[in-house]
Amino acid sequence: MKCCRKGCFRQCVRRVAVKLGTCPEDRLHCLSPIQHLCHTDSDCRGSSRCCLGACGRDCRHPVRGRRAAAMVSESPRPGARVPWRRRDEALRVNVGGVRRRLSARALARFPGTRLGRLQAAASEEQARRLCDDYDPAAREFYFDRHPGFFLGLLHFYRTGRLHVLDELCVFAFGQEADYWGLGESALATCCRARYLERRVARPRAWDEDSDTPSSVDPCPGEISDVQRELARYGAARCGRLRRRLWLTMENPGYSLPSKLFSCVSIGVVLASIAAMCIHSLPEYQAREAAAALAAVAAGRSAEDVRDDPVLRRLEYFCIAWFSFEVSSRLLLAPSTRNFFCHPLNLIDIVSVLPFYLTLMAGAALGDQGGASGEELGDLGKVVQVFRLMRIFRVLKLARHSTGLRSLGATLKHSYREVGILLLYLAVGVSVFSGVAYTAEKEEDVGFDTIPACWWWGTVSMTTVGYGDVVPVTVAGKLAASGCILGGILVVALPITIIFNKFSHFYRRQKALEAAVRNSGHREFEDLLSSVDGVSEGSLETSRDTSQEGRSADLEAQDPSRPPNSHIY
Repeated sequence: MKCCRKGCFRQCVRRVAVKLGTCPEDRLHCLSPIQHLCHTDSDCRGSSRCCLGACGRDCRHPVRGRRAAAMVSESPRPGARVPWRRRDEALRVNVGGVRRRLSARALARFPGTRLGRLQAAASEEQARRLCDDYDPAAREFYFDRHPGFFLGLLHFYRTGRLHVLDELCVFAFGQEADYWGLGESALATCCRARYLERRVARPRAWDEDSDTPSSVDPCPGEISDVQRELARYGAARCGRLRRRLWLTMENPGYSLPSKLFSCVSIGVVLASIAAMCIHSLPEYQAREAAAALAAVAAGRSAEDVRDDPVLRRLEYFCIAWFSFEVSSRLLLAPSTRNFFCHPLNLIDIVSVLPFYLTLMAGAALGDQGGASGEELGDLGKVVQVFRLMRIFRVLKLARHSTGLRSLGATLKHSYREVGILLLYLAVGVSVFSGVAYTAEKEEDVGFDTIPACWWWGTVSMTTVGYGDVVPVTVAGKLAASGCILGGILVVALPITIIFNKFSHFYRRQKALEAAVRNSGHREFEDLLSSVDGVSEGSLETSRDTSQEGRSADLEAQDPSRPPNSHIY
Protein backbone atom coordinates (compact mmCIF):
# COMPACT_ATOMS: atom_id res chain seq x y z
CA MET A 1 0.00 0.00 0.00
CA LYS A 2 1.35 3.44 -0.89
CA CYS A 3 0.88 6.69 0.95
CA CYS A 4 -1.38 9.31 -0.57
CA ARG A 5 1.54 11.71 -1.08
CA LYS A 6 5.16 11.00 -1.79
CA GLY A 7 7.19 11.69 1.32
CA CYS A 8 4.13 12.44 3.45
CA PHE A 9 5.74 10.68 6.38
CA ARG A 10 7.68 13.90 7.01
CA GLN A 11 4.56 16.02 6.98
CA CYS A 12 1.84 16.61 9.54
CA VAL A 13 -1.20 14.30 9.65
CA ARG A 14 -3.50 17.18 8.78
CA ARG A 15 -1.81 17.54 5.37
CA VAL A 16 -2.56 13.90 4.67
CA ALA A 17 -6.18 14.44 5.65
CA VAL A 18 -6.50 17.13 2.99
CA LYS A 19 -5.56 14.59 0.33
CA LEU A 20 -7.53 11.82 1.95
CA GLY A 21 -9.82 11.49 -1.06
CA THR A 22 -6.93 10.45 -3.25
CA CYS A 23 -5.84 7.63 -0.94
CA PRO A 24 -7.10 4.21 -2.16
CA GLU A 25 -9.80 2.42 -0.09
CA ASP A 26 -10.08 5.45 2.21
CA ARG A 27 -7.06 4.37 4.24
CA LEU A 28 -4.71 6.54 6.31
CA HIS A 29 -1.29 5.28 7.31
CA CYS A 30 0.33 5.43 10.74
CA LEU A 31 2.57 8.43 10.08
CA SER A 32 5.45 9.93 12.06
CA PRO A 33 3.49 12.86 13.60
CA ILE A 34 1.40 10.49 15.73
CA GLN A 35 4.30 8.94 17.59
CA HIS A 36 2.54 9.89 20.78
CA LEU A 37 0.06 7.05 20.03
CA CYS A 38 2.67 4.29 19.61
CA HIS A 39 6.30 4.68 20.62
CA THR A 40 7.75 1.23 19.98
CA ASP A 41 6.74 -1.99 18.27
CA SER A 42 5.56 -3.44 21.55
CA ASP A 43 2.95 -0.67 21.89
CA CYS A 44 1.16 -1.60 18.67
CA ARG A 45 -1.96 -3.72 18.87
CA GLY A 46 -1.86 -7.22 17.55
CA SER A 47 1.09 -8.58 15.65
CA SER A 48 1.46 -5.55 13.42
CA ARG A 49 4.46 -3.29 13.77
CA CYS A 50 4.45 0.46 14.10
CA CYS A 51 5.98 2.22 11.11
CA LEU A 52 7.29 5.26 13.07
CA GLY A 53 9.93 7.20 11.12
CA ALA A 54 10.20 4.50 8.42
CA CYS A 55 6.65 5.02 7.22
CA GLY A 56 7.72 6.35 3.83
CA ARG A 57 9.92 3.35 3.20
CA ASP A 58 7.92 0.45 4.55
CA CYS A 59 4.36 1.11 5.66
CA ARG A 60 3.24 -2.13 7.33
CA HIS A 61 0.24 -1.16 9.38
CA PRO A 62 -2.49 0.78 7.53
CA VAL A 63 -5.21 2.27 9.68
CA ARG A 64 -8.83 2.06 8.54
CA GLY A 65 -12.24 3.45 9.18
CA ARG A 66 -13.07 5.16 12.46
CA ARG A 67 -9.56 5.02 13.79
CA ALA A 68 -8.34 6.96 10.78
CA ALA A 69 -10.96 9.60 11.43
CA ALA A 70 -9.90 9.76 15.09
CA MET A 71 -6.31 10.30 14.00
CA VAL A 72 -7.32 13.11 11.73
CA SER A 73 -9.36 14.72 14.49
CA GLU A 74 -6.35 14.51 16.87
CA SER A 75 -3.96 15.97 14.33
CA PRO A 76 -2.56 19.48 15.03
CA ARG A 77 -4.49 22.41 13.73
CA PRO A 78 -3.03 24.69 11.05
CA GLY A 79 -0.50 27.09 12.63
CA ALA A 80 -0.10 25.01 15.80
CA ARG A 81 3.48 24.58 17.10
CA VAL A 82 4.71 21.00 17.15
CA PRO A 83 7.34 20.24 19.90
CA TRP A 84 10.76 19.41 18.53
CA ARG A 85 11.03 16.46 20.94
CA ARG A 86 8.84 14.85 23.55
CA ARG A 87 9.40 15.72 27.16
CA ASP A 88 9.36 12.06 28.19
CA GLU A 89 11.82 11.02 25.49
CA ALA A 90 15.13 9.59 26.68
CA LEU A 91 18.12 11.88 26.20
CA ARG A 92 20.95 10.52 24.08
CA VAL A 93 24.33 12.01 24.95
CA ASN A 94 27.89 11.40 23.81
CA VAL A 95 30.57 12.68 26.17
CA GLY A 96 34.09 12.26 24.82
CA GLY A 97 33.11 9.06 22.98
CA VAL A 98 31.06 7.55 25.84
CA ARG A 99 27.44 7.18 24.66
CA ARG A 100 24.57 6.84 27.09
CA ARG A 101 20.81 7.33 27.18
CA LEU A 102 19.36 9.04 30.21
CA SER A 103 15.71 8.77 31.12
CA ALA A 104 13.62 11.89 31.42
CA ARG A 105 12.50 10.86 34.90
CA ALA A 106 16.09 10.83 36.22
CA LEU A 107 16.87 14.21 34.66
CA ALA A 108 13.67 15.75 35.98
CA ARG A 109 14.95 15.24 39.52
CA PHE A 110 17.76 17.72 38.88
CA PRO A 111 16.35 20.43 36.60
CA GLY A 112 19.13 22.89 37.46
CA THR A 113 21.91 20.78 35.97
CA ARG A 114 23.04 21.15 32.37
CA LEU A 115 21.45 17.88 31.26
CA GLY A 116 18.27 18.77 33.13
CA ARG A 117 18.04 22.08 31.28
CA LEU A 118 18.84 20.28 28.04
CA GLN A 119 15.97 17.86 28.61
CA ALA A 120 13.59 20.78 29.22
CA ALA A 121 14.80 22.81 26.22
CA ALA A 122 11.88 24.21 24.23
CA SER A 123 13.66 24.35 20.87
CA GLU A 124 16.65 22.93 19.07
CA GLU A 125 18.38 26.32 19.10
CA GLN A 126 18.12 26.48 22.88
CA ALA A 127 19.44 22.94 23.17
CA ARG A 128 22.43 23.66 20.93
CA ARG A 129 23.52 26.42 23.30
CA LEU A 130 23.85 23.83 26.07
CA CYS A 131 25.92 21.28 24.13
CA ASP A 132 28.89 21.26 21.77
CA ASP A 133 27.12 19.57 18.85
CA TYR A 134 23.83 17.89 17.97
CA ASP A 135 23.06 15.15 15.45
CA PRO A 136 19.41 15.51 14.34
CA ALA A 137 19.37 12.15 12.54
CA ALA A 138 20.48 10.20 15.61
CA ARG A 139 18.93 12.74 18.03
CA GLU A 140 22.21 12.66 19.95
CA PHE A 141 23.91 15.49 21.85
CA TYR A 142 27.69 15.68 21.84
CA PHE A 143 29.88 17.09 24.64
CA ASP A 144 33.66 17.48 24.36
CA ARG A 145 34.28 16.93 28.06
CA HIS A 146 36.11 14.44 30.28
CA PRO A 147 34.48 10.99 29.87
CA GLY A 148 35.67 9.81 33.28
CA PHE A 149 33.80 12.56 35.06
CA PHE A 150 30.72 11.77 32.99
CA LEU A 151 30.60 8.25 34.44
CA GLY A 152 30.61 9.80 37.90
CA LEU A 153 27.87 12.15 36.73
CA LEU A 154 25.71 9.17 35.78
CA HIS A 155 26.17 7.86 39.30
CA PHE A 156 25.02 11.26 40.56
CA TYR A 157 21.77 11.04 38.57
CA ARG A 158 21.13 7.61 40.04
CA THR A 159 21.97 8.34 43.68
CA GLY A 160 21.92 12.13 43.96
CA ARG A 161 25.48 12.28 45.32
CA LEU A 162 28.75 13.08 43.55
CA HIS A 163 32.01 11.41 44.52
CA VAL A 164 35.52 12.80 43.98
CA LEU A 165 37.61 11.17 41.25
CA ASP A 166 41.26 10.55 42.07
CA GLU A 167 42.21 10.61 38.37
CA LEU A 168 41.38 14.35 38.16
CA CYS A 169 43.14 17.14 39.97
CA VAL A 170 41.00 19.22 42.27
CA PHE A 171 40.83 22.19 39.88
CA ALA A 172 39.87 20.05 36.87
CA PHE A 173 37.24 18.31 38.98
CA GLY A 174 35.83 21.66 40.06
CA GLN A 175 35.71 22.93 36.48
CA GLU A 176 33.87 19.82 35.30
CA ALA A 177 31.41 20.08 38.18
CA ASP A 178 30.73 23.73 37.38
CA TYR A 179 30.24 22.92 33.69
CA TRP A 180 27.60 20.29 34.39
CA GLY A 181 25.83 22.57 36.85
CA LEU A 182 26.82 20.84 40.09
CA GLY A 183 27.89 22.67 43.22
CA GLU A 184 29.73 21.65 46.35
CA SER A 185 26.40 20.68 47.89
CA ALA A 186 26.20 17.77 45.42
CA LEU A 187 29.34 16.18 46.88
CA ALA A 188 28.84 13.13 49.04
CA THR A 189 29.59 13.49 52.72
CA CYS A 190 32.44 11.02 52.49
CA CYS A 191 34.22 13.09 49.81
CA ARG A 192 33.37 16.67 50.75
CA ALA A 193 36.03 17.06 53.45
CA ARG A 194 38.71 15.52 51.23
CA TYR A 195 37.79 17.76 48.31
CA LEU A 196 37.90 20.95 50.41
CA GLU A 197 41.21 19.92 51.97
CA ARG A 198 42.80 19.25 48.58
CA ARG A 199 41.49 22.51 47.15
CA VAL A 200 42.93 24.53 50.02
CA ALA A 201 46.25 22.68 50.01
CA ARG A 202 46.71 22.90 46.25
CA PRO A 203 47.62 26.63 46.08
CA ARG A 204 50.27 26.01 48.74
CA ALA A 205 51.91 23.22 46.73
CA TRP A 206 54.35 25.60 45.04
CA ASP A 207 55.43 26.91 48.45
CA GLU A 208 56.74 23.50 49.45
CA ASP A 209 60.24 22.47 48.47
CA SER A 210 59.20 19.54 46.30
CA ASP A 211 59.73 18.52 42.71
CA THR A 212 56.33 16.98 42.14
CA PRO A 213 55.12 17.28 38.55
CA SER A 214 51.97 19.08 39.65
CA SER A 215 53.93 21.97 41.11
CA VAL A 216 56.74 22.43 38.59
CA ASP A 217 55.36 21.25 35.27
CA PRO A 218 55.53 23.96 32.61
CA CYS A 219 52.26 25.71 31.93
CA PRO A 220 50.62 24.87 28.58
CA GLY A 221 50.26 28.61 28.02
CA GLU A 222 54.05 28.91 27.74
CA ILE A 223 54.12 26.24 25.03
CA SER A 224 51.19 27.95 23.33
CA ASP A 225 53.06 31.27 23.26
CA VAL A 226 56.02 29.63 21.54
CA GLN A 227 53.66 27.86 19.16
CA ARG A 228 52.01 31.13 18.16
CA GLU A 229 55.39 32.71 17.53
CA LEU A 230 56.58 29.80 15.39
CA ALA A 231 53.31 29.75 13.44
CA ARG A 232 54.23 33.13 11.97
CA TYR A 233 57.05 31.50 9.99
CA GLY A 234 54.58 29.41 7.99
CA ALA A 235 53.76 32.20 5.52
CA ALA A 236 57.15 33.95 5.66
CA ARG A 237 59.86 33.65 3.07
CA CYS A 238 62.47 31.01 4.01
CA GLY A 239 60.30 30.38 7.06
CA ARG A 240 61.72 26.98 7.96
CA LEU A 241 65.35 28.19 7.89
CA ARG A 242 64.50 31.34 9.85
CA ARG A 243 62.66 29.30 12.44
CA ARG A 244 65.64 26.99 13.00
CA LEU A 245 68.06 29.91 13.29
CA TRP A 246 65.74 31.73 15.68
CA LEU A 247 65.42 28.66 17.92
CA THR A 248 69.20 28.25 17.82
CA MET A 249 69.77 31.79 19.06
CA GLU A 250 66.94 31.87 21.59
CA ASN A 251 67.21 28.40 23.20
CA PRO A 252 70.66 27.40 24.51
CA GLY A 253 69.59 23.77 24.91
CA TYR A 254 68.00 23.44 21.48
CA SER A 255 70.98 21.86 19.70
CA LEU A 256 74.78 21.67 19.72
CA PRO A 257 75.21 24.85 17.59
CA SER A 258 72.93 26.72 19.98
CA LYS A 259 75.09 25.64 22.93
CA LEU A 260 78.25 26.83 21.15
CA PHE A 261 76.59 30.13 20.27
CA SER A 262 75.53 30.59 23.89
CA CYS A 263 79.06 29.89 25.17
CA VAL A 264 80.59 32.40 22.75
CA SER A 265 78.02 35.03 23.73
CA ILE A 266 78.69 34.53 27.43
CA GLY A 267 82.44 34.80 26.81
CA VAL A 268 82.07 38.07 24.93
CA VAL A 269 79.89 39.55 27.68
CA LEU A 270 82.40 38.57 30.36
CA ALA A 271 85.28 39.98 28.29
CA SER A 272 83.44 43.28 27.87
CA ILE A 273 82.77 43.53 31.61
CA ALA A 274 86.40 42.64 32.38
CA ALA A 275 87.66 45.32 29.98
CA MET A 276 85.41 47.91 31.63
CA CYS A 277 86.73 46.98 35.08
CA ILE A 278 90.39 47.00 33.96
CA HIS A 279 89.89 50.40 32.39
CA SER A 280 89.11 51.84 35.83
CA LEU A 281 92.42 50.69 37.43
CA PRO A 282 94.79 53.54 38.49
CA GLU A 283 97.64 52.19 36.36
CA TYR A 284 95.59 52.50 33.17
CA GLN A 285 94.23 55.86 34.24
CA ALA A 286 97.78 57.26 34.69
CA ARG A 287 98.92 55.72 31.41
CA GLU A 288 95.99 57.24 29.55
CA ALA A 289 96.61 60.67 31.10
CA ALA A 290 100.26 60.61 30.03
CA ALA A 291 99.32 59.48 26.52
CA ALA A 292 96.78 62.29 26.28
CA LEU A 293 99.33 64.94 27.27
CA ALA A 294 101.78 63.59 24.70
CA ALA A 295 99.13 63.63 22.01
CA VAL A 296 98.22 67.24 22.78
CA ALA A 297 101.86 68.27 22.66
CA ALA A 298 102.18 66.59 19.26
CA GLY A 299 99.10 68.38 17.95
CA ARG A 300 96.83 65.34 17.84
CA SER A 301 93.49 64.71 19.46
CA ALA A 302 93.62 63.45 23.00
CA GLU A 303 90.58 61.24 22.47
CA ASP A 304 92.43 59.16 19.87
CA VAL A 305 95.05 57.95 22.36
CA ARG A 306 93.11 58.14 25.62
CA ASP A 307 92.12 54.46 25.61
CA ASP A 308 94.58 51.59 25.69
CA PRO A 309 94.94 50.10 22.17
CA VAL A 310 94.32 46.54 23.34
CA LEU A 311 91.24 47.50 25.37
CA ARG A 312 89.98 49.65 22.52
CA ARG A 313 90.27 46.76 20.03
CA LEU A 314 88.55 44.45 22.53
CA GLU A 315 85.77 46.98 22.94
CA TYR A 316 85.31 47.20 19.17
CA PHE A 317 85.13 43.42 18.90
CA CYS A 318 82.52 43.19 21.69
CA ILE A 319 80.44 45.95 20.11
CA ALA A 320 80.62 44.19 16.74
CA TRP A 321 79.44 40.92 18.30
CA PHE A 322 76.62 42.61 20.24
CA SER A 323 75.51 44.42 17.09
CA PHE A 324 75.52 41.13 15.19
CA GLU A 325 73.34 39.56 17.87
CA VAL A 326 70.81 42.37 17.91
CA SER A 327 70.55 42.64 14.12
CA SER A 328 70.29 38.86 13.69
CA ARG A 329 67.56 38.54 16.26
CA LEU A 330 65.72 41.45 14.70
CA LEU A 331 65.86 39.91 11.23
CA LEU A 332 64.91 36.42 12.44
CA ALA A 333 62.22 37.50 14.91
CA PRO A 334 58.74 36.25 13.99
CA SER A 335 57.21 39.58 15.04
CA THR A 336 59.04 42.91 14.98
CA ARG A 337 56.58 44.49 17.40
CA ASN A 338 57.02 41.69 19.93
CA PHE A 339 60.78 41.93 19.49
CA PHE A 340 60.91 45.50 20.81
CA CYS A 341 58.56 44.59 23.67
CA HIS A 342 60.76 41.80 25.03
CA PRO A 343 62.89 42.90 28.04
CA LEU A 344 65.96 40.88 27.01
CA ASN A 345 65.96 42.45 23.55
CA LEU A 346 65.76 45.91 25.08
CA ILE A 347 68.78 45.05 27.22
CA ASP A 348 70.70 44.04 24.09
CA ILE A 349 69.86 47.36 22.44
CA VAL A 350 70.87 49.38 25.51
CA SER A 351 74.20 47.53 25.68
CA VAL A 352 75.30 48.78 22.22
CA LEU A 353 73.45 52.08 22.03
CA PRO A 354 75.95 54.12 24.15
CA PHE A 355 78.83 53.28 21.80
CA TYR A 356 77.03 54.55 18.72
CA LEU A 357 75.72 57.61 20.56
CA THR A 358 79.30 58.45 21.54
CA LEU A 359 80.43 58.17 17.93
CA MET A 360 77.56 60.36 16.79
CA ALA A 361 78.31 62.99 19.44
CA GLY A 362 81.99 63.04 18.48
CA ALA A 363 81.18 63.30 14.79
CA ALA A 364 78.70 66.12 15.39
CA LEU A 365 81.23 68.05 17.44
CA GLY A 366 83.98 67.41 14.89
CA ASP A 367 81.86 68.80 12.07
CA GLN A 368 81.74 72.15 13.85
CA GLY A 369 85.47 72.71 13.31
CA GLY A 370 87.38 74.10 16.24
CA ALA A 371 85.50 73.45 19.42
CA SER A 372 85.89 75.45 22.58
CA GLY A 373 87.13 74.00 25.83
CA GLU A 374 83.66 74.14 27.33
CA GLU A 375 82.26 72.09 24.47
CA LEU A 376 85.04 69.55 24.83
CA GLY A 377 84.31 69.34 28.53
CA ASP A 378 80.63 68.74 27.87
CA LEU A 379 81.51 66.06 25.33
CA GLY A 380 83.74 64.38 27.89
CA LYS A 381 80.88 64.29 30.41
CA VAL A 382 78.53 62.82 27.81
CA VAL A 383 81.09 60.17 26.93
CA GLN A 384 81.50 59.28 30.59
CA VAL A 385 77.75 58.89 31.00
CA PHE A 386 77.56 56.66 27.94
CA ARG A 387 80.47 54.60 29.17
CA LEU A 388 78.73 54.19 32.50
CA MET A 389 75.77 52.67 30.66
CA ARG A 390 78.02 49.82 29.59
CA ILE A 391 77.40 48.32 33.02
CA PHE A 392 74.02 47.15 31.71
CA ARG A 393 75.84 44.59 29.60
CA VAL A 394 75.96 42.35 32.64
CA LEU A 395 72.19 41.95 32.27
CA LYS A 396 72.81 40.20 28.95
CA LEU A 397 73.73 37.15 31.01
CA ALA A 398 70.05 36.80 31.88
CA ARG A 399 69.47 35.32 28.42
CA HIS A 400 71.77 32.44 29.35
CA SER A 401 71.00 32.18 33.07
CA THR A 402 67.99 30.43 34.54
CA GLY A 403 68.49 32.14 37.88
CA LEU A 404 68.42 35.67 36.47
CA ARG A 405 65.30 34.95 34.42
CA SER A 406 63.68 33.45 37.50
CA LEU A 407 64.61 36.56 39.47
CA GLY A 408 62.99 38.77 36.84
CA ALA A 409 59.83 36.64 36.87
CA THR A 410 59.80 36.77 40.66
CA LEU A 411 60.00 40.56 40.76
CA LYS A 412 57.33 40.77 38.06
CA HIS A 413 54.89 38.64 40.05
CA SER A 414 55.87 39.99 43.48
CA TYR A 415 55.15 43.68 43.01
CA ARG A 416 52.53 43.52 45.77
CA GLU A 417 54.97 42.03 48.26
CA VAL A 418 57.67 44.53 47.23
CA GLY A 419 55.19 47.35 47.67
CA ILE A 420 54.26 46.08 51.14
CA LEU A 421 57.96 45.86 52.04
CA LEU A 422 58.59 49.45 50.94
CA LEU A 423 55.49 50.62 52.81
CA TYR A 424 56.63 48.92 56.01
CA LEU A 425 60.10 50.45 55.67
CA ALA A 426 58.69 53.91 54.98
CA VAL A 427 56.44 53.79 58.04
CA GLY A 428 59.18 52.45 60.29
CA VAL A 429 61.80 54.94 59.08
CA SER A 430 59.41 57.86 59.54
CA VAL A 431 58.43 56.84 63.07
CA PHE A 432 61.90 56.03 64.42
CA SER A 433 63.52 59.02 62.68
CA GLY A 434 61.12 61.31 64.50
CA VAL A 435 61.85 59.63 67.81
CA ALA A 436 65.62 59.79 67.25
CA TYR A 437 65.44 63.45 66.26
CA THR A 438 63.52 64.29 69.43
CA ALA A 439 66.00 62.39 71.61
CA GLU A 440 69.23 63.58 69.93
CA LYS A 441 68.47 67.10 68.66
CA GLU A 442 70.32 68.67 71.63
CA GLU A 443 73.45 66.66 70.90
CA ASP A 444 75.81 67.44 68.01
CA VAL A 445 75.85 63.92 66.53
CA GLY A 446 74.26 64.48 63.12
CA PHE A 447 70.56 64.24 64.03
CA ASP A 448 69.94 67.87 63.13
CA THR A 449 66.69 67.40 61.15
CA ILE A 450 64.16 64.63 60.62
CA PRO A 451 65.13 64.19 56.91
CA ALA A 452 68.75 63.85 58.09
CA CYS A 453 67.58 61.04 60.40
CA TRP A 454 66.03 59.13 57.52
CA TRP A 455 69.44 57.82 56.46
CA TRP A 456 70.09 56.52 59.95
CA GLY A 457 66.61 54.95 60.11
CA THR A 458 67.06 53.21 56.77
CA VAL A 459 70.43 51.64 57.55
CA SER A 460 69.16 50.64 61.00
CA MET A 461 65.90 49.01 59.87
CA THR A 462 67.70 47.07 57.15
CA THR A 463 70.24 45.92 59.81
CA VAL A 464 73.14 47.35 57.78
CA GLY A 465 74.38 49.83 60.41
CA TYR A 466 77.19 51.89 58.80
CA GLY A 467 77.99 53.55 62.12
CA ASP A 468 78.60 57.01 60.64
CA VAL A 469 75.73 58.42 62.72
CA VAL A 470 74.94 56.90 66.14
CA PRO A 471 72.80 58.06 69.07
CA VAL A 472 74.50 58.89 72.37
CA THR A 473 71.59 59.43 74.75
CA VAL A 474 69.70 56.65 76.52
CA ALA A 475 66.43 57.53 74.77
CA GLY A 476 68.19 57.57 71.39
CA LYS A 477 69.73 54.16 72.03
CA LEU A 478 66.35 52.73 73.02
CA ALA A 479 64.85 54.14 69.81
CA ALA A 480 67.72 52.60 67.82
CA SER A 481 67.11 49.20 69.47
CA GLY A 482 63.42 49.34 68.61
CA CYS A 483 64.28 50.39 65.06
CA ILE A 484 66.60 47.41 64.57
CA LEU A 485 64.18 44.86 66.06
CA GLY A 486 61.29 46.29 64.09
CA GLY A 487 63.35 46.15 60.91
CA ILE A 488 64.04 42.46 61.41
CA LEU A 489 60.33 41.70 61.67
CA VAL A 490 59.26 44.08 58.91
CA VAL A 491 61.80 42.86 56.36
CA ALA A 492 61.56 39.16 57.21
CA LEU A 493 57.83 38.76 56.54
CA PRO A 494 57.64 39.83 52.84
CA ILE A 495 61.09 38.43 52.08
CA THR A 496 59.87 34.93 52.93
CA ILE A 497 57.03 35.18 50.42
CA ILE A 498 59.36 36.55 47.74
CA PHE A 499 61.86 33.76 48.36
CA ASN A 500 59.16 31.09 48.04
CA LYS A 501 58.03 32.58 44.75
CA PHE A 502 61.60 32.66 43.48
CA SER A 503 62.00 28.95 44.32
CA HIS A 504 58.77 28.19 42.48
CA PHE A 505 59.72 30.07 39.31
CA TYR A 506 63.23 28.63 39.36
CA ARG A 507 61.97 25.04 39.48
CA ARG A 508 59.38 25.85 36.84
CA GLN A 509 61.99 27.34 34.50
CA LYS A 510 64.29 24.34 35.00
CA ALA A 511 61.44 21.94 34.25
CA LEU A 512 60.54 23.84 31.08
CA GLU A 513 64.14 23.81 29.88
CA ALA A 514 64.43 20.10 30.66
CA ALA A 515 61.24 19.38 28.71
CA VAL A 516 62.65 21.18 25.66
CA ARG A 517 66.13 19.71 26.03
CA ASN A 518 65.12 16.08 26.62
CA SER A 519 62.83 15.98 23.61
CA GLY A 520 64.42 16.00 20.16
CA HIS A 521 64.30 19.33 18.41
CA ARG A 522 62.39 17.85 15.48
CA GLU A 523 59.80 16.34 17.80
CA PHE A 524 59.55 19.64 19.64
CA GLU A 525 58.94 21.53 16.41
CA ASP A 526 56.30 18.99 15.40
CA LEU A 527 54.66 19.39 18.80
CA LEU A 528 54.59 23.15 18.53
CA SER A 529 53.26 23.08 14.98
CA SER A 530 50.41 20.70 15.83
CA VAL A 531 49.10 21.91 19.16
CA ASP A 532 45.96 23.41 17.67
CA GLY A 533 45.48 20.60 15.16
CA VAL A 534 45.60 17.92 17.82
CA SER A 535 42.64 19.32 19.68
CA GLU A 536 40.55 19.73 16.53
CA GLY A 537 41.59 16.35 15.15
CA SER A 538 40.84 14.59 18.41
CA LEU A 539 37.43 16.21 18.43
CA GLU A 540 36.60 15.01 14.92
CA THR A 541 38.08 11.57 15.59
CA SER A 542 36.01 11.20 18.72
CA ARG A 543 32.86 12.20 16.86
CA ASP A 544 33.58 9.82 13.97
CA THR A 545 34.35 6.98 16.36
CA SER A 546 31.17 7.69 18.24
CA GLN A 547 29.13 7.69 15.02
CA GLU A 548 30.70 4.43 13.84
CA GLY A 549 30.12 2.82 17.21
CA ARG A 550 26.51 3.97 17.24
CA SER A 551 25.91 2.58 13.73
CA ALA A 552 27.54 -0.72 14.63
CA ASP A 553 25.39 -1.05 17.74
CA LEU A 554 22.21 -0.32 15.81
CA GLU A 555 23.12 -2.84 13.11
CA ALA A 556 23.88 -5.51 15.71
CA GLN A 557 20.68 -4.75 17.61
CA ASP A 558 17.95 -7.36 17.50
CA PRO A 559 15.21 -6.03 15.14
CA SER A 560 12.52 -7.24 17.51
CA ARG A 561 13.89 -5.14 20.36
CA PRO A 562 14.14 -1.35 20.53
CA PRO A 563 17.60 0.27 20.89
CA ASN A 564 17.15 1.18 24.56
CA SER A 565 20.47 -0.01 25.99
CA HIS A 566 22.40 2.11 28.49
CA ILE A 567 19.34 3.88 29.87
CA TYR A 568 19.88 5.61 33.20
